[in-house]
Amino acid sequence: MATEYDADVIVVGAGILGGAVANALAKKKHAVLILEAGPEVKRAEILNSFRNFGNKSDYNGPYPEQPWASKSSTPNYIESVGPIVQKPAYLRLVGGTTWHWGGATWRNLPSDFKLQSLYGQGRDWPISYDDLEPWYQQAEEEIGVSGSDSDDQSGQGGKPFPPRSKPYPMQMQAWTYLTQQVASKTSSVGHHFVDEPNARAIRPYNGRPICAGNNNCAPICPIGAQFSGDMPVRWARENGAKLLTNAVVYKIEKGNDGKIVAIHYKTPDGKSTRLTAKYFILAAHGVEIPKLLLISNIANSSDQVGRNYMGHIGKSISMLVKDPVWAGRGPTQQGSINTWRDGEFRKEHGSIRHFLDNTVPNELITKRLIDKGVVGPALDEAIRHDAARYLKIASYVEVLPDPINRVQLSTQVDALGIAKPKTDFRMPQYSIAALPRLFQDYDQFRTVFAASEVLSNPDDWVPSSHIMGTTIMGANPKDSVVNHECRTHDHANLFIASTSVHASSTVVNPTLTGYALALRIGDIISREI
Repeated sequence: MATEYDADVIVVGAGILGGAVANALAKKKHAVLILEAGPEVKRAEILNSFRNFGNKSDYNGPYPEQPWASKSSTPNYIESVGPIVQKPAYLRLVGGTTWHWGGATWRNLPSDFKLQSLYGQGRDWPISYDDLEPWYQQAEEEIGVSGSDSDDQSGQGGKPFPPRSKPYPMQMQAWTYLTQQVASKTSSVGHHFVDEPNARAIRPYNGRPICAGNNNCAPICPIGAQFSGDMPVRWARENGAKLLTNAVVYKIEKGNDGKIVAIHYKTPDGKSTRLTAKYFILAAHGVEIPKLLLISNIANSSDQVGRNYMGHIGKSISMLVKDPVWAGRGPTQQGSINTWRDGEFRKEHGSIRHFLDNTVPNELITKRLIDKGVVGPALDEAIRHDAARYLKIASYVEVLPDPINRVQLSTQVDALGIAKPKTDFRMPQYSIAALPRLFQDYDQFRTVFAASEVLSNPDDWVPSSHIMGTTIMGANPKDSVVNHECRTHDHANLFIASTSVHASSTVVNPTLTGYALALRIGDIISREI
């Protein structure tokens, strides 16, 4: 370690992407220091907490609450002022939010990087699919992704797509009965159902056991078969990186030459410490990174920090269908209806992706029946009948980057006196224009499954925790925060490893793209040090 610096590289955030970039650098023998606002937790502790936690649908609930690093679900932490409430579910602890993700590991399509050029909407990325493909492959191998090598993931029913340099590290996971039934019935009415690539092991992989189908993917995989952000953090430490927990970064310090010279963090007792490095990487959540940049007045010459907020806001339909489909057996996410993922229609409205929500429905079903006055043996019988026939299909609608949708600083502060985040979001017309097609699909689903009753209100917008755009990537420093390398335009030694750099939302989970970009950042910095 160089004597004039505390580290070669400081990584802020010990989640899945912070762990990925820290490990990439530590493997090259660079001195890496990782700072995490929250504590380190053990899987067994969280599993026990989940078992004893009353609300099984609150995925943040089993995780520790700490006043110096609030969860997004902490009352009054995120202030939402827009017409659509946006309080994305995220955790601030070692491993981050992928402790309770569903494991979906999609690649973007080549067209997702060229939305403006191809369809006249949104923005183009300053990189292409071909630029990122080798890093996608490396990310899949590190994570241990299982998937189908024969699917056309664009949803057009053609040859395998997008192009791959190598097969998936693991073959696709066997489908549950529910997935088989939905694939068969939706395909019979013209939809293109494909396997959802995922981060669950179907054979022993890098110390992980085989997925046992526990249906606990969220809030926690009980056996660690599903990849989670604590794993690359552990690898980074094994390769020599240092980790500081309960270290809340609240200030980024800029030097006279425009480079970042230090970060400042507070411990839970309020004590402040200053740390220096050659390079700095922000790898926190897409809400927390712009909050820190705005507090520090850093990287914002374009006035785009916090703007262009995109999330997979969508719809869902839950219903009781004629024949049993047995939801709640096997992994919580598995298949995807990609009929409207890509095509010329994107000139007019956003993409749509429908996917299965395979969580156990018994709690919801039971509450509904009790509210209807069903009790005693009749209740037991009705739970068995309805739970077996419960089907939920959720949908994402593509959102465009719009500067009006943003993360700002609240006037309220947390326990350490640091400003809390404030979100402001409204649905773009591009997304709203997709709804007639989405509802037409819902009508088809009701018919093909012979649904006897719809249990949810498909008119309600369902928020998502996939936050993108708040430190958007672009070639022009006047309308973006980072360049094609994820290096901030304003500060040559400050990088951002987060889905917050994504220039389009698409309709697929962004984690794999973020991981690929994080590995690429590690390579860029390693060659420069």
